[in-house]
Amino acid sequence: METPVVHAPASGALASARRTLAIESRAVGALAERLDQGFESAVALILACRGRVVVSGIGKSGHVARKIASTLASTGTPSFFVHPAEASHGDLGMITGEDVVVALSNSGESAEVLAVIPLIKRRGARLIAISGNPRSTLALQADLHLDSAVAEEACPLGLAPTASTTAALALGDALAVALLEARGFGAEDFARSHPGGELGRRLLTRVSDVMRSGEALPVVAPGVALIEAVREISRKGMGMAAVLQDDGRLAGVLTDGDLRRALERGVDPGRALVETAMTASPQTVGPGELAQAAVKLMEDRHITQVLVVDEDRRLVGALNLHDLFRARVV
Repeated sequence: METPVVHAPASGALASARRTLAIESRAVGALAERLDQGFESAVALILACRGRVVVSGIGKSGHVARKIASTLASTGTPSFFVHPAEASHGDLGMITGEDVVVALSNSGESAEVLAVIPLIKRRGARLIAISGNPRSTLALQADLHLDSAVAEEACPLGLAPTASTTAALALGDALAVALLEARGFGAEDFARSHPGGELGRRLLTRVSDVMRSGEALPVVAPGVALIEAVREISRKGMGMAAVLQDDGRLAGVLTDGDLRRALERGVDPGRALVETAMTASPQTVGPGELAQAAVKLMEDRHITQVLVVDEDRRLVGALNLHDLFRARVV
């Protein structure tokens, strides 16, 4: 028996959602207005850190802390999360005197967090507190305090952490981005931290990584009959053939499109030479260029294959859209 689906009144759900988003938007906006020299000092402290940034929190703040640690690590600031309860049972050994600890607690009075603060400070690690109460125990024990206070929670009961966790998360993102910019961390640096992701593939994959080369290349000379070039295109299955001079330099390319246009003009493929139908100045890329550059070239020029040449315009490879699809850069 199927469970009946209960639909809440659309107007009530939309009103609730809009109220929630408005409250959380105001909470984040208020953060921007309150930022002061303390934020710059926190950035400077982390930049000077010779160890790692250790982020910690319990409950919902713990979930936010995990995300902040992950964002820091992926944007050039080595970081990891430590659960405060586990820290008291051995994980404290992960923290050294050269680390900076970022502790999150909206109240600033989370017992699990406060229990390990003296131990962390005894090791010599510096402490940045993110809390909604600048007079809390956590804030007062910290070297620096970042105020994440909110005027109200989005939860109508005022109980579930909603706007407060959003504010803390946004403050963590602000820290990560400020550090990223201060370090001059660029797109290629980000890609090196994400080699398995789409951005990593786009920014790390070179033409030489995906191009065809050697015997796989369809190649003909300018003086051969057009029909021989057609056979070479069919054998190699790239929809084109590179036309090379005797010294290996590129003279042109014959594509399926060139062949169709030649036939439309009445050219006899058994009698005509390749040079009567080829494109004399084809688009090319270098082997060291990003594969994404080849994708853009194909899109801009409305072509499906491109030849790869060295600085002397000698053919070293070729690729088509199928090669780029297989490499997952398209």
